[in-house]
Amino acid sequence: MTTCSDHAIEVRALTKRYGDLLAVNNVSFTVKKGEVFAFLGPNGAGKTTAAEIISTIRRPTSGRVRVLGMDVVKQRRDIIPRVGVLPQAFTSFDRITVRESIHYYSRLFGRKDVDVDGLIELTNLSDKRDVQFRNLSGGLKQRLGIAIALVNDPEVVFLDEPTTGLDPRARRAVWDILLGLKSRDKAVFLTTHYMEEAELLADTVAIIFRGALVATGAPDALIERNANYLDVILTSVDAHGVDMIRRLGFEPVRDVNKRVRIRVKGAEDVHGILGAIMAAGATLSGLDVRKPNLEEVFLSLTGAALHEPVGAGGGAA
Repeated sequence: MTTCSDHAIEVRALTKRYGDLLAVNNVSFTVKKGEVFAFLGPNGAGKTTAAEIISTIRRPTSGRVRVLGMDVVKQRRDIIPRVGVLPQAFTSFDRITVRESIHYYSRLFGRKDVDVDGLIELTNLSDKRDVQFRNLSGGLKQRLGIAIALVNDPEVVFLDEPTTGLDPRARRAVWDILLGLKSRDKAVFLTTHYMEEAELLADTVAIIFRGALVATGAPDALIERNANYLDVILTSVDAHGVDMIRRLGFEPVRDVNKRVRIRVKGAEDVHGILGAIMAAGATLSGLDVRKPNLEEVFLSLTGAALHEPVGAGGGAA
């Protein structure tokens, strides 16, 4: 029986084992209706396994998962017509066109009222509607995959690494489409290992590592809690200026480009450093102040870099 809730997805103590491999380890979270939820982690962290369980493709070893108030194991047939899925390795038939692909998948869902032209326009494929799938670039194929995931007008959309392997321009084109989905009040469950993608698109980010959830929250809140500092980068500062910075109690470090980097707590420290350099008459030709991002949050929480795949013994795709 479907229950009323503000949550599109509810996950409680989700665990998935493949023999001795613990792919997903006691994971719990919720996804609100109308939000973009990003599962952020390196390759092999368990993102795809969790997404496939939540979207009814795999069965959990233990735990409870509900989508739109329905149990993913017991009510799978009721869930499928109400969700859309873009798998990581999306493909279509080589010799059918963009328009024909959308028509074909709409018939699979038994939907006769699909606005094919509307989906083509939504995914910015209007000038490619008569191009065969085999002649599309990687980015265009992903955009077609998103259109197909929307043929049943789903309430929840699962997108598994939708921009992996795309060049920056194609990636941004896909991001524009995903922001459009957000404006249509659909719940979007996104798996990604791209920090910038999660920061730009997500209302909520869940960081997963070796199958376990290590942090959940809005991107800004995660950064504030776990990487609350600023990096000050000084260009062409002389030895006298570096000495003044040390006297203030900071630890300046020269990088390979001979710039000086200082980690500080906030804007007051930045003003203090600049004031001391100017008062001493030291040389300084450039200043850059950078806030940390989710890459630094991930490193702080796990001790690993976000772009590095999980090693042996940890997680699954």
